[in-house]
Amino acid sequence: MLVSEIAQSTVPVLHYSDTIEQAIEIFEQNNFQHLPVINEEKFEGLISLDELLSAEDAETISTIGNKFIHISISSNQHFLSALKIMAGYNISVLPVLSANNEYSGAVLRQDLLNALYTYLNCDEPGGIFVIEMDKQKFSVGELCRLVETNDAFVTQLNTYTEQISGLFIVTIKVSKTEISDILATLQRYDYTVRYYFGEELYENELKENFDNLMAYLNV
Repeated sequence: MLVSEIAQSTVPVLHYSDTIEQAIEIFEQNNFQHLPVINEEKFEGLISLDELLSAEDAETISTIGNKFIHISISSNQHFLSALKIMAGYNISVLPVLSANNEYSGAVLRQDLLNALYTYLNCDEPGGIFVIEMDKQKFSVGELCRLVETNDAFVTQLNTYTEQISGLFIVTIKVSKTEISDILATLQRYDYTVRYYFGEELYENELKENFDNLMAYLNV
């Protein structure tokens, strides 16, 4: 999913000629914490409401250019790049520039949340496993194979390195919610499952035990 697919063109912008009072009013009317500043259709930077509130002696936006946050993203970037920038700079609005570096809109936090919801396939039912391991042991192929031996498949896989422990954390989502057989397989192959989420019905085992009981009673 590209940034251009989630960017909004309706986000208010500030102009060099706006007074500080006008800018603050625009912020308050639209309930934003950051807004882009435009000068003759050229993007100049991002300004925060806090900076405006502390600019008591300034008259117009153009006089506080040293307070601008010079950060933006190209419209043809992947949306995860936008997520990285917004999290790193702790901003609520990320200006988007077109191929010729003209301001074309902005990405909001809610836009990113919605995109991430779709990206992670949250609507799709299934079980989730969080596995810890040494990075050298990580094999996408083996994890997929072990899941597939239990009549399921991996629908989502994400990884990161835990800073405190240095362990490689793998999160997989599988295509079925009854996960007891997959859990048993992972543990049998010495995978350390930190968390798992799903139904542990053990239906096959219960049915087998029931059949054995009936067979015993019929002897």
